[in-house]
Amino acid sequence: MVISGWNKKYNEILKEFGYSKKDDIESAKILNSKITKKIPKKTLTKLIQNNDVFIIGAGPSLLKSIKTLKKFSNGVKIVADGAIQAFLENDLKADILVTDLDGDLKSIKKIGKTNTLIFVHAHGDNMEKLDLVSGFKNWAGTTQTKEFGKLYNFGGFTDGDRCVFLANYFNAKNIILVGMDFGNTIGKYSKNISNKTLKRKKLRFGKGLLEWISLKSKSNLYTTSRPINGFKKISLSDLEQILNY
Repeated sequence: MVISGWNKKYNEILKEFGYSKKDDIESAKILNSKITKKIPKKTLTKLIQNNDVFIIGAGPSLLKSIKTLKKFSNGVKIVADGAIQAFLENDLKADILVTDLDGDLKSIKKIGKTNTLIFVHAHGDNMEKLDLVSGFKNWAGTTQTKEFGKLYNFGGFTDGDRCVFLANYFNAKNIILVGMDFGNTIGKYSKNISNKTLKRKKLRFGKGLLEWISLKSKSNLYTTSRPINGFKKISLSDLEQILNY
């Protein structure tokens, strides 16, 4: 069941950005038709529940965080779209990639051949890219509309905040944001940004969703990036003490 209040938030997204619910549903139908087997929730519960989960965004602070991330090999790493390129370049392992397929496609295709679980998101603007899933080894589908078929809806809008909604849904013990800056500067790993004004608007909305979910979450919420209401601001050097590693 999707998080309580999500339908209202989804309608706000449609209104704010002028998106078509009809197109979102059509994209979801296409993606659903390509899924042969639904990833069971118990698989995700085993991976995430009561664990330390790092949410990795493609913001400008990501690069300075790479060295620290390598110390936390035991933590679950959920990576947002474009940040997967940084992981590949630095030999870091991602447990989950969350993407709507608008990041670096070369990197996404490469990860698609590994055991990393890829959550592919369907929305009205990416129907033409959904055929890419045919080359993925381990993947699941998500929608922002009502769940149906083999699709999930954990909530969330941008790739980054959808990572957090996913970790929250399966009751992570600690959720730690890394490279999730939500500022005016767009990181080098955010690809194919033709409209930077729109990108910044999406980031502001995504930040608002994180502040909203922080009021509902039972997880301990931290950010090593820019301050976010509801998330405790910590430094990268604080992590070892907080997580008792």
